[in-house]
Amino acid sequence: MTGKNKSNTNEKYLEYVSSISPKTNEIKTLFRAFLVGGIICSIGQGIRYLFSLVFGLEGEVLAGATSMVMIFLGSFLTGLGVYDRIGKFAGAGSIVPITGFANSVVSPAMEFKSEGFIYGLSAKMFTVAGPIIVFGVSGSVIVGIIYFIIGLF
Repeated sequence: MTGKNKSNTNEKYLEYVSSISPKTNEIKTLFRAFLVGGIICSIGQGIRYLFSLVFGLEGEVLAGATSMVMIFLGSFLTGLGVYDRIGKFAGAGSIVPITGFANSVVSPAMEFKSEGFIYGLSAKMFTVAGPIIVFGVSGSVIVGIIYFIIGLF
C-alpha cells in the first residue's frame, strides 16, 4: 500500500469513526464530574469531622482513618456494582478521589473472580493499580534516598 493510499484509508476511517461516535456535551460532562467529585470529597470531609469530633482523632491518625473508610466505601460500592454506575454518570469525577483508586483495584478482581481465588481474584487485583503502586513506592524510595544523602552534607 502506498503512502497516498494509506493516508486516504486513514482519513476514511477517521471520518467513519467521527460519524458513529456519540457527540459529547462538554458542559454537562464537566458539571457532572465536578458535582460527583465534590460530593465524594464532601463525604470524606464529613467522615473526617465525625472522627475528629466523636473519637477525638488528630493528625496522621485522623487522615489514615478517613482514608481507610473512603477506600472501604469505594471497594464496597464497587463490589455491589454501584460505583460503576456512579462512574458512568460522573466520568472523571469518580476516579479522581481516593475511592476511584479503590475502584481500580477491586474492579479487575470482581471481573475475574470466576477464575478462582488465586488466579482470578488475587492475580487480577493489581492489573490496573499495580503499576501505580510500584512506581509510587519506587519513587518514594528514590526521593527518600536523595533526602538522606542531602542530610549527610
